[in-house]
Amino acid sequence: MKKLSVIVTCTDRKMFVPPPALRVSSLPTGTVSSRLGTWTDRIHAETHRTPLSGLYKGEHWLQAHAVVDAAARAGFTAELWVVSAGLGLQPVTASFPTYAATFNAGHEDSVAPTGVDRRLWWRELQERMGTSTLAELGSRGPMLLVLSEVYGSVLTTELRELGQAGTDALLVGGTEDISGVQRVPANGSLRKALGGTLTGLNARMAVSWLAHCEDGVLTSPATTESWTRWVERSAHRETYNRTPMTDAEVKDFIRASAAEQPGVSRTRLHRLLRESGRACEQKRFANLYSETMGER
Repeated sequence: MKKLSVIVTCTDRKMFVPPPALRVSSLPTGTVSSRLGTWTDRIHAETHRTPLSGLYKGEHWLQAHAVVDAAARAGFTAELWVVSAGLGLQPVTASFPTYAATFNAGHEDSVAPTGVDRRLWWRELQERMGTSTLAELGSRGPMLLVLSEVYGSVLTTELRELGQAGTDALLVGGTEDISGVQRVPANGSLRKALGGTLTGLNARMAVSWLAHCEDGVLTSPATTESWTRWVERSAHRETYNRTPMTDAEVKDFIRASAAEQPGVSRTRLHRLLRESGRACEQKRFANLYSETMGER
């Protein structure tokens, strides 16, 4: 069977509580490079390690494994990789200590407050710790990437390099179209057809795409056409008599959703809340988000 590299974002939910030293919030102030140097030294010094396949938990991670199973049914031998703000790009067979790091700008364990610094952190993290790059994986065979908005933004440079490599590559989610990489944007109107919550939507979309791949070519015209026809039949624009929420309920939603989806944007969180049938006016949500996550 043809090899397929499956790349997914990590999740804030982990099986073990990180020690204080392996929380980004514990790093001293300084430049991105100096803070990253301290971080990688701490990661390397920690002796208690777990295979990444057993480190993460939650719906997103369960659905990541469902993508691997769907790839096998489509005739691929899938290898699962994780994009991590604390570890770089790693195969899930690799072992690392539990940690707390995210690209979410408002999170207490955010690696950097700005997009420029987050991309700098990622580039230097990859140089110090990354096992591979997207382009290197692409040279080995087709690739399926399931990325959140913020992670897609941070990886823009690597995605563009992948696009230039001429690899058969599909991006589900992300934040923008990349030349040479076929993209399927997140589509909330498919939630009813796919089931589950919006947290696992991108991964469920990837599973569905693979179900339409019957010719062994990930982004073939036949697969694309089959998927497009299914979307046209299945998309359901949900309308709600939305339930009002208290400030405390909105804050609880923000904390829980941000933990499930590291790096998710405020706009995306508000959309998730509304699509779940609950109500919070946009300006009020922005203020509560700032109070909860510290984004200014």
